[in-house]
Amino acid sequence: MYFIALATDYDGTLAHDGIVAEKTLAALERFKKSGRKLILVTGRELPDLKRVFPELGVFDKVVAENGALIYTPASEEERAISPAPAPKFVARLKKRGVKPLSVGRSIVATWEPYQATVLEVIKELGLELEIIFNKGAVMVLPSGINKAAGLAAALEDLRLSPHNVVGIGDAENDHAFLQACGCSVAVENALAAVKDTADLVTRGARGKGVEELIEKLVKRDREFVRKGRDGILLGSVGGDEVYLTPTDTVLIAGSSGIGKSTLATALTERFVENGFQFCVFDPEGDYDGLEGAVRIGDGSSEPTKAQVLDLIEKPDTNVVVNGLALRVNERPDFFADLLPGLGNFRYRTARPHWLVIDEAHHLLPKRRDDTRAILSLELPGTVLITVHPEAISTDALRLVTAVIALGPKAKNVIKAFCQETDTKPPKDIPSPEGERVLFWRPQARKKIAMVKAIEPRQSLKRHSRKYAEGQLDEAGSFYFRGPDDAMNLRAHNLMIFAQIADGIDDRTWEHHLRAGDYSEWFRRQIRDKELARETAEAEKDERLSAQESREHVLDAVRRRYTAPATAPEE
Repeated sequence: MYFIALATDYDGTLAHDGIVAEKTLAALERFKKSGRKLILVTGRELPDLKRVFPELGVFDKVVAENGALIYTPASEEERAISPAPAPKFVARLKKRGVKPLSVGRSIVATWEPYQATVLEVIKELGLELEIIFNKGAVMVLPSGINKAAGLAAALEDLRLSPHNVVGIGDAENDHAFLQACGCSVAVENALAAVKDTADLVTRGARGKGVEELIEKLVKRDREFVRKGRDGILLGSVGGDEVYLTPTDTVLIAGSSGIGKSTLATALTERFVENGFQFCVFDPEGDYDGLEGAVRIGDGSSEPTKAQVLDLIEKPDTNVVVNGLALRVNERPDFFADLLPGLGNFRYRTARPHWLVIDEAHHLLPKRRDDTRAILSLELPGTVLITVHPEAISTDALRLVTAVIALGPKAKNVIKAFCQETDTKPPKDIPSPEGERVLFWRPQARKKIAMVKAIEPRQSLKRHSRKYAEGQLDEAGSFYFRGPDDAMNLRAHNLMIFAQIADGIDDRTWEHHLRAGDYSEWFRRQIRDKELARETAEAEKDERLSAQESREHVLDAVRRRYTAPATAPEE
């Protein structure tokens, strides 16, 4: 499910002449049985609403008094989110002959043509109040209080995001809350202005329109996802923009160091801008310092399932799960243990809206035979990032709806994906030009597009934590062996390298120094050309003593890695 809740107006939308039809009530109950939530958003005062609609308990939350009062039918708890009307204001209105006049917990209401008198009294008393109109009704509330504010308070209680709410209404006072929802719907009898701004208009009027909407939502709610509201900009082709949506499963693949993490970082910035919650699974420490996110785990402490699930409970908290402390062979088990709980949470809340799984071949490897059991039938709002698409679980690859291929081996990415998923490859696969990427929707059978992808505002130091504190494999580690292979000291990261280098004898140090082993390791395994260049200078400078060259190299390492790995980043 993507749309978890339905927020509906009462008069003129759910009800006709104040009464909700039996068929409409039955539709509401069907909606609840599908595991979704119901929110009533009305201008009516609560006692009046209970009187005309005894079945109010079908709703999970009620926003009454045009946003000022939050009511929970299950517990009968009432919570006002704005102050009570000033007695002098009510008294002055009565003195001026305004009637009928209704006074609620926060709202003061009357009817046209008394709006002019109400405005005069507000000015006379210098009050911060607003007048809201609703088909002839005149409602007065504190500034900033409307149906959108009330809906936001109700959603906070339910721990839901407005992105996952469909709103339906008919009148002027519905504009604010409809525009706050992920999808806005106007019933057929709605005012023209409401229809003009809504995403959809039902064929049926009032309750029949609500019934129509519920039937479609329960059967195929993802058809209501709107690119304009929910789309995440990937880039452009010519003058046309290309978007991803939270219903997509995206594969980002290409050779190492070609910009996959950079593109993912740019996407997370768009998630933040659009109010989407995200969770990044970061086995290599690529996303330390990512703006707008909380990190759990580091090079010495493993993240836990409880930490992840606790943090994502809060809709406005984004999470980076750093798996550096997990060995490569431990990562699939960690993810397999977490995914069912995460999937259940997403089923109930549709959050996090986006999962970014870096090094996806580590977390969802093809070699595991239980991947199908831990995967749901789909992975909506998921970005799989890898150098090796052929090493990812085939079950996961078959869920992919969008492929983004980068770099000189982009063609091979498309071919590998097609081979692994038994998909017919597209004709004439181009090579990406310049900084462009290949974008393809396999299920749509469209041509591959060459997209100029968005760029991030922030820059992350790629793999700095992995190389500083992580666990490089045996092939990637540095070995201090000495001139006669008398020792075999393994450095599986730069911190261990520095510790061993500080303690070995001068003869062993100089053996590797003069052979150029240090700069070679920094260049090939650490992939830091600047560190390799600075180290090579020391390797070639025969005037330096063993101790001087050692200090030169280790200072270069610590300046770049050891200090940033343990100190806060600016």
